[in-house]
Amino acid sequence: MVRFSERANSIRPTGVRRMFDMAFDMAGDDAVQFGLGEPDFQPPSVAIEAFTRAMNEGKNKYTTTAGLPALRQKIAETWHHRIPDLDESNVCITMSGTNGLLDIFLALVGPGDNVLIPEPYFPLYPPDVVICGGDPNLYPCTFENDFVPTIDDLESRVDDNTVAILYNFPSNPTGGNVTEAQRDELIAFASDHDLWLITDEVYDRIVYDGPHVSFLGAGYDKVIMVQSFSKTFAMTGWRIGYILSPDMDAMAQLTKMQYYVTACSNDAMQYAVLEALERAPEYPEEMCAEFKARRNLICERLNAMPGVSCHVPTGAFYVFPKVDVPGMNSEEIAMALLEGGVLCSPGTSFGAAGEGHLRFAYTIGREDIARGMDRVEAVLAGLRGD
Repeated sequence: MVRFSERANSIRPTGVRRMFDMAFDMAGDDAVQFGLGEPDFQPPSVAIEAFTRAMNEGKNKYTTTAGLPALRQKIAETWHHRIPDLDESNVCITMSGTNGLLDIFLALVGPGDNVLIPEPYFPLYPPDVVICGGDPNLYPCTFENDFVPTIDDLESRVDDNTVAILYNFPSNPTGGNVTEAQRDELIAFASDHDLWLITDEVYDRIVYDGPHVSFLGAGYDKVIMVQSFSKTFAMTGWRIGYILSPDMDAMAQLTKMQYYVTACSNDAMQYAVLEALERAPEYPEEMCAEFKARRNLICERLNAMPGVSCHVPTGAFYVFPKVDVPGMNSEEIAMALLEGGVLCSPGTSFGAAGEGHLRFAYTIGREDIARGMDRVEAVLAGLRGD
């Protein structure tokens, strides 16, 4: 009999990937793809050229575990508006934001510890805590409260075993975000309980209707930020990101974990990312302008459909509407939409609190969004018997 670890057996594949894999069997190439959160842009051309140039120049070797010093220094400088004295020692380059998350949980979480995790959640959060021997303790981010937690809900979940709290704004899957006043309340909660504050801000450059509100440099130093270039520079396949903290003891532990997880990041790619930061710093804002137009289109279409209620997100590129079809749960609705040629994610892919919701990623062109919304409207009308 083949035996696998309890750790492996306790973790299920994500619902997002499962729906994506099913799409081609059920709907073929004609399916309108609202499933994966992957920008339909390419990285800046200067970055692609720098990547090729670096490889041709022989930059195909191991780097230091923390990464290319010039890139780390450049990243630190991009956050000087929050903490002026950050430098390269406050940054560790990782093989994607997901790699960075695992580094963080490995450094902070031990058996019996728990981490406060938002629900709905990015699907890797709870399994990462479990892999590290801890317990994910889910706190609600509800539609009724614009997907921002209340302090009362947080207070009711913290205990002597709680070591950290994770915030994700702008949020995947909800597109929710915080005001400065809400951010300050959430920081005060972490400070009152002496928790590590893990802030996932990988969508910080995809923010509409106002500046990004960061948890970094807001009066609390036990902060660890996880970041990625996947979304902001359309580098999803490059698998590169970073972790940053003003706490040098934390950076020492995080960098140590990075060594044992993957040794170091890709050599040539780090030169390419540095080129993007230096020569195409406006690229995320150019993408963001298009995403805003798509956001407006998809929200207008969804909110015009009977039985659908959709917040207009202020960040990221997801909508997480409530979709009510009597007698059907979110997975059944998502499957019906898939049969109708539309791939989206059932809300329960992001935790039980996602029931009653669907997630649509507006990472496709406006014509495809309109075509997909026509199909959604037709399928939902058929399910309701309109």
